[in-house]
Amino acid sequence: MYRRLSTLIVALLALAHVSAQTDRDFNQIDENGNISRRSENSNKNSKDSTQHKEIPKGLYTWTIDRRFGDVIPTEPDTLSHLFMNTTFNSGMYGDYNTTGSNYTARLSRIFIDRPYGDYFIFTEPYSFVNKKPDELLYMNTLSPYTSVLYDNCGDKTNGEDHIDAKFAVNANKRLNFGFDLDYAYARGYYSNQNVSHFNGTLFGSYLGDRYQMHFFFNAAHQKASENGGITTDDYVTHPESFTDNYTESEIPTVLSKNWNRNDHQHLFLSHRYNIGFYRMVKMTDEEIKARQFAKESMKEHEAEKEQQNADKKELRKEKDTKKPTGRPEGAKVVGKEPQRDALDIAADTTRIKVDGQAAIDSLNRLQAIQDSIDATMKREYVPVTSFIHTLDISNYNHIYQAYSTPIDYYQNTYYNQGLVYGNDSIYDQVKHQHIKNTFALALLEGFNKYVKAGLKAFVSYEHNTYQMPELENGLLFWNKWKEYNLTLGAQLSKTQGKTLHFNLTAERWLSGADAGDMTIDFSTDLNFPLFGDTVQLAASAFYQQCNPVFLQATYHSKHIWWDNNFDRETRSRIEGLFSYQKTNTKLRIAAENIKNYTYYGMSYDLTDDGGRKNMTAGVYQEGDNIQILTAQLHQNFRLGPLNWENVITYQKSSNKEVLPLPDLNIFTNLYLKFKIAKVLGVELGADATYFTKYYAPDYSPAINQFAVQKNEASRVELGEFPFIDVYANMTLKGVRFFLVMTNVVNSGANHMKFLTPHYPTNGSVLHFGVSWPFFN
Repeated sequence: MYRRLSTLIVALLALAHVSAQTDRDFNQIDENGNISRRSENSNKNSKDSTQHKEIPKGLYTWTIDRRFGDVIPTEPDTLSHLFMNTTFNSGMYGDYNTTGSNYTARLSRIFIDRPYGDYFIFTEPYSFVNKKPDELLYMNTLSPYTSVLYDNCGDKTNGEDHIDAKFAVNANKRLNFGFDLDYAYARGYYSNQNVSHFNGTLFGSYLGDRYQMHFFFNAAHQKASENGGITTDDYVTHPESFTDNYTESEIPTVLSKNWNRNDHQHLFLSHRYNIGFYRMVKMTDEEIKARQFAKESMKEHEAEKEQQNADKKELRKEKDTKKPTGRPEGAKVVGKEPQRDALDIAADTTRIKVDGQAAIDSLNRLQAIQDSIDATMKREYVPVTSFIHTLDISNYNHIYQAYSTPIDYYQNTYYNQGLVYGNDSIYDQVKHQHIKNTFALALLEGFNKYVKAGLKAFVSYEHNTYQMPELENGLLFWNKWKEYNLTLGAQLSKTQGKTLHFNLTAERWLSGADAGDMTIDFSTDLNFPLFGDTVQLAASAFYQQCNPVFLQATYHSKHIWWDNNFDRETRSRIEGLFSYQKTNTKLRIAAENIKNYTYYGMSYDLTDDGGRKNMTAGVYQEGDNIQILTAQLHQNFRLGPLNWENVITYQKSSNKEVLPLPDLNIFTNLYLKFKIAKVLGVELGADATYFTKYYAPDYSPAINQFAVQKNEASRVELGEFPFIDVYANMTLKGVRFFLVMTNVVNSGANHMKFLTPHYPTNGSVLHFGVSWPFFN
């Protein structure tokens, strides 16, 4: 670890030296595409140094709406603030519960931030590493773009490694394509805890005037060892009760040689054809710069070509012998010179008559002004109507595999024959395929001043298949279930302008397995100036009446089995957001009501030796209404270089037995922000996460889900432990890097360093990471 740290420090020092010279020495490109120095000392042809041009670095990024493929402008991933926290699956503000190690399953403690309604429940807990088409940053870049992220901690025995390489390039100003390779591996500080994720993603976009397209393909492999938690929490909470000192890797765990595996592939294509008209608009500064770059390149190319032609002519002249050509010197023309007809020399009435130099100068000035305007204008296509098609295909394969299982660990065994490989005691498998087509007709906003909103009508058809074991008359066989749904919906939205925006979407399931379901979603925001800054008032609301997903109703495996007949779950929420930039204040308030809340639960008994027995897990439904009230305050303070950032969340659940939530969740970050030598940006400080005690959801490896603790005799409370990290977060010429020591309290306070029952978090660990973008 220390060798890696010293190597990193040397690399950063070299980076500082090189980056300080980047703009001074290496930001020119010649007409042949070669990068060269600006310094005249290294330029063999210093008289041509004025021809060097700066490499354009324009980078435009956006996300898309998954249903329609609408472009949603966003900022590139270049922010350095809290950069280190983006590499942890506990979240930017530490509000996710995990099973202790990085890249493992997670669940948000903030209920209104939890996802809802994923068809394949087994990949949902890996939201930190999953790639989705509506979360990908699509790009349009003036130069090929490469970004490499690497972060690391520990050693080859217990450490973590993560590398993410992205590349994007434009074939022309409309067509962009690229890839993203992401590999994350955590060996785990506790036994039987290693986890690995690999994601390979291809993406592309074409933004033409009439035709637009977004393409996304992802293949992922996920493998996580499951240890079932440590046998007794006393190894962490009361280490003094043991005669021997145990390191983290020596603490015994409940399970060994148990794994969850997921293999899944996703294909997404959204495209549209627009009908509209053209108009002239002013270009952005980046577009003007790119046009000037192209003109300069063309001029230099033409000048070089003319020079080459002139050199060739001169060379031919030197080689060729002189031959007499033309009329000899002193020769005279015999006869009269030809005369022009009088009609040929008559005045040309088609020419514009200009009287005097003043008129000539005036015309030249007008032409120069027009040329200047034309140089900053472009022709823009204004779409009026769009015909949209979106194809969304997913394929999943989930396996829960165990080479050995403790005696009496599970309460039930539903079959012993079949679906066992080698020495496996468990080989549970589920397959799922999802195909969805959406067709939409859109009347777009903004094609004239009277059309202030856009209107879309859409129809969707989806087909789902599920495969898993089935028992009939005591015989086990592989069964397949098929479902389809046909839905109809509409959307009214306003996205243009700076003051008011809104979006209203309604969808109804007309036929199929979920016929009768419906969803209504609404969001709006109002922006207005106040005391020299901008106030934003935003609100959102939804009403959803939907059946639980198929795998919550039906799941079959060797030890866990359910066939449920649930009622529709009804959810309604209203949420408001107040944001004022001048005081760095954000206030978020939400109220939600749920009827027929569907949730996961698990139960087991503790043995005398710290093991588990009679383990069972399932899906349950609460028929009574549950209310959840949430209030969240983001408040930042600044005094010179000293900054204090706070996120305080209050939650109240009316039924903590089935929906346990911490009353208070706090994230606080105290840091100094300054620059060294005017180029090295530094954030030096410490952040902390704290939440009040509650019966946090346990984790069930058999179903790869966080589940409510159903057995009162064995359930435990977690909370009131300060998770504190100390960090140095830096940026230099676009390169971001950090050093952070996590969980510096570790064995202090109340020793309750748990986010999930019986899954302690890692101790004090030094992490480092770097993100380096390239334009070439």
